[in-house]
Amino acid sequence: MPFPIKTCVICQEEFELRPDKPGFANRCPSCSEPETAPEPVPRRSTDYAERRAEHDVNAARRRAMRDLLYRKDS
Repeated sequence: MPFPIKTCVICQEEFELRPDKPGFANRCPSCSEPETAPEPVPRRSTDYAERRAEHDVNAARRRAMRDLLYRKDS
């Protein structure tokens, strides 16, 4: 039984849709190849003052959310 002939949605080439073909069913094998992953951005180191400031901001945010969620409406 022959494989179905599909048309690639990117390059408009016809290809056989085989069961072991990697990638998407509507793209040809050359267009289905995975792209190279971008280089991960290294995290910059933070000093004590920056970490403490971020901690204080997050604590204030948590306190405000807690007050909004659990306050009793009178």
